[in-house]
Amino acid sequence: MAGCGNTEEVKKEDKPATEQAEQATKEVDLSSELSAYQQFALEQMDQFLLDTEKFVNLFKAGDIEGAKAAYAPARMYFERSEPIAESFGDLDPRIDGRLADIQEEGKGEEEWSGYHKLEYALWEENTTKGYEAVADQLLADAKELHALVQTVEVTPDLMITGAVDLLNEVSTSKITGEEEIYSHTDLYDFKANIEGAEKIFEILRSKLEAKDSTLVATLDEKFKAVDDLLAQHTTADGGYISYEELTEENTKALAAAVNQLGEPLSQMGIILE
Repeated sequence: MAGCGNTEEVKKEDKPATEQAEQATKEVDLSSELSAYQQFALEQMDQFLLDTEKFVNLFKAGDIEGAKAAYAPARMYFERSEPIAESFGDLDPRIDGRLADIQEEGKGEEEWSGYHKLEYALWEENTTKGYEAVADQLLADAKELHALVQTVEVTPDLMITGAVDLLNEVSTSKITGEEEIYSHTDLYDFKANIEGAEKIFEILRSKLEAKDSTLVATLDEKFKAVDDLLAQHTTADGGYISYEELTEENTKALAAAVNQLGEPLSQMGIILE
């Protein structure tokens, strides 16, 4: 009898790590949290589609100032829910790809599309002429993304890794100003990425509290630190100043706050243990 018991223990220990992780995931009931995040993503995509249509209509009407004003707010809905948007193959780069991203993949400028190409037209060329087809394609892609999000399967990994990925985007491209190199509206994207990560944290809060209340307190403190710094750069109408107006001291402070948030945020995986 003792021998049989030992054998079973060994077999359990010898299970591959991935299988053990899958088993751990099954043992944690996150069904309500996954549903809440899917609902959040659906709401963001609803608004993203509406605001993209508004932006495209202004752009195609030749209203340069109107399109400029609509550009950054519309993109925030996409940036908040990007973990889900990124799960649909080519749609994310078609909507959100920068010219540098396209060129890194060995593609030509003619294959560049989406918001950043229209950003270039508005801020660099000060025109909408010749870009009508790009605007039409952006709206078509936004509609396709909106339809696909209705069917997405939200997993614990998508949520937890998604929160960390959103923060990584801030610390790699947003903090350097390379995301919005023509419009310099990077702080809108910065704020949206932080809000997207914070939403995931809020959804998981009660489960995290049960595992590690100190971690939750730390995350509250670190998110507040980033939000407070961003609040220093708002405009009278509730938007954000140009990235070019930030001093080196400003960007260093933001970078430090994001880095200090990153480490505890990555610990949210304890929820699956």
